[in-house]
Amino acid sequence: MTLTLQPHRDVVGLSDGSLLVDGQWRAASSGRSWTHQHPASGESLASFPIAEQVDVDAAVGAARKAFDDGSWPHMRAGERIRLLHRYGQLLRDNADQLRGLQAMDNGVPLSFAGVYATSVGAAADVFDHHAGWVDKLGGQTLPGYQGGEHLAMTLREPIGVVAAILPWNAPFLLFAQKLAPALAAGCTVVVKPSEFATFSVLRMVELLGEAGVPDGVVNVVTGPGEPTGEALINHPQVDKVSFTGSREIGKHIVRASAGTLKRVSLELGGKSPTIVFPDAPDVGLAAMTTMGTVTMGVSGQACVAHTRALVHRDVYDQFIAAAQGMAAAVTYGDPFDAGVLASPLINEKQLNKVLGYIDKGRAEGARLVCGGERPDGELSAGNFVRPAIFAEVDNSMTIAREEIFGPVLSVIAFDDEDEAVRLANDTEYGLGAGLYTSDVKRVFRLSRALRAGTIGVNGFQIEPHVPFGGYKQSGIGREGGQSAFESYTELKTVMLPVTDELM
Repeated sequence: MTLTLQPHRDVVGLSDGSLLVDGQWRAASSGRSWTHQHPASGESLASFPIAEQVDVDAAVGAARKAFDDGSWPHMRAGERIRLLHRYGQLLRDNADQLRGLQAMDNGVPLSFAGVYATSVGAAADVFDHHAGWVDKLGGQTLPGYQGGEHLAMTLREPIGVVAAILPWNAPFLLFAQKLAPALAAGCTVVVKPSEFATFSVLRMVELLGEAGVPDGVVNVVTGPGEPTGEALINHPQVDKVSFTGSREIGKHIVRASAGTLKRVSLELGGKSPTIVFPDAPDVGLAAMTTMGTVTMGVSGQACVAHTRALVHRDVYDQFIAAAQGMAAAVTYGDPFDAGVLASPLINEKQLNKVLGYIDKGRAEGARLVCGGERPDGELSAGNFVRPAIFAEVDNSMTIAREEIFGPVLSVIAFDDEDEAVRLANDTEYGLGAGLYTSDVKRVFRLSRALRAGTIGVNGFQIEPHVPFGGYKQSGIGREGGQSAFESYTELKTVMLPVTDELM
């Protein structure tokens, strides 16, 4: 029996996609299209246009006009607040359809789509949170420092036209983390969803129109990085690029932004460590939680997956046994099946990349405890690989250095706290870290010592109102909270004399 997703197409309302330019859904000028192949079955399910330079020009032009001449940047705070809250409610009202469309996009199972960080509810919360910042877009008034009587004032104003370039692994949350602060600040946006997760994003954009966002404020161009993404990041009328994806593409965006000194926000992945001490409240739970970030839901295709487990030698074997039990519990198949817990890898290229890393781990001397093979039967046409655990890993090995983006966990032993910190920080990345201990003094010591943007203590989660982003090559800037909101603004200083005296 062969796995098929065709019966779900009509149920979730999947149809061919279009570009959105100035409120009008349309085809690409060239007529070229991208056919979406589902990663679990290899089936062709639907298509969408490939936007060329002329299409991107039209979308950016519409956003530029809506910003320069439209009402959106000048809308009263109360009206924008109500609109963003209305949109959050529309997301919640349409959550079932959106989860189904995501399953048709990237294969993330419905069983996982309710987990908070990847849920529609989390995206709605992000919009609600940023709606609360709309009437707080303020500056400062400062006394004169020298010269005549005057005030120095600062104003925060929307940055302009934003290019929001989304990944495929978490379209709900990443759409919200980019568009919510941009729209709350008064910016206009051109969205480019990943070619591997387009249909759920198109529906989210449709709902913005239903919420009352004016034409031209949000536009959509679909297609791959070349030509669509390239045209967008190089466009001279784009003021800011917000991107989540690979480090290599992030570096390319920085180079492309140099010509016009575009502002950039980049979240570029990680090689996040979990550090487990013998006094962890529950070593088995720490192992299952860590292995869960590498297997459940998106099969380790998450920027903040804790793919390096640094485990004290006293509990090393206990940790591996519990992690192995978690790996054995992972199930694959039809993402609409309630018993399926994890997705396929997004495409054949990624599948081959992950299998190559598994081969590399064995070749470099790590011990493969379990997994690493492809399932057979009805799953053989999909991009599935069984979760792999490597023991006796040295932090210099390739599997401990490079972001694999798949269900592969490297377990590294340590003897004391200083060694754990050294190993954790010995990476080019710095996105997240997990810390399992009952010693509150150790929590404070290590939270300061670890070079990572988010530290989870005896667990790990993402909230809509706190900053998320990384140190080192994990990116530039933060998403979530006040810092994200302010990153979509420019700061202006106004010098105001209060007498006729010269300043």
